[in-house]
Amino acid sequence: MHARGTRAHDARRARGLPALAALALAAAACSSEEAVAPAPPPLPDIAYAGPGPLAGASGAGGFRLGAASAATQIEDRNPTTDWYVFTLPRAEGGLGRGADFVGDASRGFSKAIEDVALLQEMGLDSYRFSVEWARVEPQRDVIDEEALAHYDRLLDALVAAGIRPVITLHHFSNPVWVDDPRRTDCAGGPGDDNLCGLGHPEGGPLVIEEMAEHAALLAARFGDRVDDWGTLNEPFNYLLAAYGVGVFPPGKAALLGDLLGEFVPVLRDYLLAHAAAYRALKEADAVDADRDGGAADVGLSLSVGEWVPARSHRVSDDPEDVAARDRMAYVYNHLVVDTVLSGRLDVDLDGAPDVELPGLRGALDWLGVQYYFRAGVTGDGGLVPVLNLTPCVNGLDFGACVPPVDETFCVPAMRYEHHAPGLYGALADLGARYPGLPLVVTESGIATRVGERRAEVVVRALEQIERARGEGVDVRGYYHWSLYDNFEWAEGFAPRFGLYTVDYGTYERTATKGAEVLGEIARGRALTGALRAAYGGEGAMTPEPEAAEGFEGCSGTW
Repeated sequence: MHARGTRAHDARRARGLPALAALALAAAACSSEEAVAPAPPPLPDIAYAGPGPLAGASGAGGFRLGAASAATQIEDRNPTTDWYVFTLPRAEGGLGRGADFVGDASRGFSKAIEDVALLQEMGLDSYRFSVEWARVEPQRDVIDEEALAHYDRLLDALVAAGIRPVITLHHFSNPVWVDDPRRTDCAGGPGDDNLCGLGHPEGGPLVIEEMAEHAALLAARFGDRVDDWGTLNEPFNYLLAAYGVGVFPPGKAALLGDLLGEFVPVLRDYLLAHAAAYRALKEADAVDADRDGGAADVGLSLSVGEWVPARSHRVSDDPEDVAARDRMAYVYNHLVVDTVLSGRLDVDLDGAPDVELPGLRGALDWLGVQYYFRAGVTGDGGLVPVLNLTPCVNGLDFGACVPPVDETFCVPAMRYEHHAPGLYGALADLGARYPGLPLVVTESGIATRVGERRAEVVVRALEQIERARGEGVDVRGYYHWSLYDNFEWAEGFAPRFGLYTVDYGTYERTATKGAEVLGEIARGRALTGALRAAYGGEGAMTPEPEAAEGFEGCSGTW
């Protein structure tokens, strides 16, 4: 507006000037108005080498592009899992817990073989999925050969399509007989129909033994086609939800009682189960399926958060809050891996390992990193006993919830903020803390119904991974969560994480913009500068409709 006014004023002054001078003056004013900054240089492509082993020196420099899922979250015909009885309506004999009954989930069991075509369509080179323990062993020591045959067919289809399988043994679900959520008091002690679960003085060792037997069985049956195994998925997250606050089966809530006396024994048993499964996989899978890596590369997947010190709904530099943030990062981001690599557990959670766990030390070939959120934590109030801190999680807000870096980073369906640079921060931190341990992003994604947002998360995750790799962090791949929409545990079916959206009336899978973009990257083995310009960076994302309709924050209000 100012430039236009100046031009009009100058034109009036020019009436008495020769026509040529007036024309020159007008041209100069126009040029001044339309001058623009030079265009930034085009963003460079990020090229990816072919996939290699997840562990060992031969895999360094290789990169996988894949997708992930979990059996309970997608599979139908699955009544022997703890989630089935946990979410089954009370009128039908279940506990009626969670937002939705898991039911047929996304019919991923019935449609497993045809779903391989989704991976092929995108040109992905790997698929991380879990084998449902409850389906394979519906009763203790009773093996369902039909279930094993089903997973045999799935593996054959993946291998025929050139897609490397990564099998997770334990992804948030159990056979009911491991720890029956309907009988959490376990009054009669362990028995074949209820081992009483992790942390139980008699039942805990039995669960460890059974998990090792399950690992050995799968390795013996599938090791000729599988080199990459994950024992546990997000150990701390799982235990916190299932045994800490009781929103996952079996529904126990040690966090509200004796944290050290009830929760730490559960953590101990779960890590001992990892050690036992690690050894069982190594012993039973001696076949090198892909000929370019050692047989049975065994890791686990770790949930990490970008924790920030907070007070009164603002980022804080108060030493009390900074110390609380550091304690939260220690127990959430580091405790599990510290324990596995050292073989010693910090039983009083004071930062100093106390007790040696037999057979655990060094039982880790690779580490999966799973990143979704940025959240605040405050030392004010100390809601969590022993740790003396209060985090902002799932709408629980006692002053620790902070404004997002940008409002469009809010994920309304999950009540948290997805801040892409936090992935780089996690990888840089873990790479420095555990040098020599290969990393792979086994999950990262977003719950959204907006395809452009999913595409933005894909591209920005890969940019942050490349930033870490450029600094020497050994990151060997990216698996997007998830292949298609699924049952999101306690949150039910409302959150949509899929590269392919699922119509829950017909169970038809439809590609989202995220699938199109990840497919373009995978097929070309490059994240192009054009895709980076369209979807990348660290600025605002495409808004989620809920945010425009009065959504007040990522996790509460401030």
